Amino acid sequence: MTGVAFLGLGAIGEPMAARVAARFSLAVWNRTGARATALAARVGARAAATPREAAQGAAVIITCLPTSAEVEALLDGPDGLLAGLVPGSLLVDCTSGDPATSRRLAGRLEPLGVGFVDAPVSGGTNGAEAGTLTVMVGGDPQLFDRAAPVLSAFGSRIVRMGPVGSGHAMKAVNNALLAVNILAVGEGLAALVKAGVPAHTALNVLNASSGRSFVSETLVPERVLTGAFPRTFKLTLLQKDAGIAAGLLRDTQVSGPMIELAFRLYGEARARLGEDADYLEAIKVIERQAGVEIRG
Repeated sequence: MTGVAFLGLGAIGEPMAARVAARFSLAVWNRTGARATALAARVGARAAATPREAAQGAAVIITCLPTSAEVEALLDGPDGLLAGLVPGSLLVDCTSGDPATSRRLAGRLEPLGVGFVDAPVSGGTNGAEAGTLTVMVGGDPQLFDRAAPVLSAFGSRIVRMGPVGSGHAMKAVNNALLAVNILAVGEGLAALVKAGVPAHTALNVLNASSGRSFVSETLVPERVLTGAFPRTFKLTLLQKDAGIAAGLLRDTQVSGPMIELAFRLYGEARARLGEDADYLEAIKVIERQAGVEIRG
């Protein structure tokens, strides 16, 4: 076995795969085949027609899909991943998935002699293009060591979090905290603007004070004050991650309303803004309810 297979060429998966192609022999697959064909031609990879074909002969197989359910669905059928995996190969799931499915996948693969680690990433498309993603890995130490050289193609911080599922747990909590912070910053700034404080003045003071965050320092100045709201990460996916984190709290019997509330409020924003809305557009819902815009 040699080389790597990469399945799932979405907004972040495509630049991740391109960086892998610069270091390893690569096969790529995507549900929209034209996307795989185009990337393969650009980076010198091989476009596969099916998950099975992509996995054949690969030592490491990376999946990067919207949800764990879609990863699991790739396994079965005559053209599925299971038909292409061989003993000794390693499945690395970079999906922002859920811990329970990760553990189930690992359990299905272990009797076949196939390793599994969950390895979701943080850093967005810019981080993927620059190779500076943070990779949160759940799995056995030996499997982590095998995965790390490939993960280093697109990640600059690669951390083993613990057993299988812990990477997905970490990513879900991280994104849930992002959701909480977006809502809190949006609410606070909307109130300040209504109280007569210019948005840019409020933000300048906030970012020199203890309430500052990535949301206030980067996202709001670049996307909210300008009114740009570029679509870089779907609101539906952030809501999904907040839901995974809320489930983790229930499973671990940790009580607290904040993450569950963020999941619910993002669900309301999703219903109002639609399936294609960007995650930061949840602030638009706050603006509409307050009757004010955070601009300037």
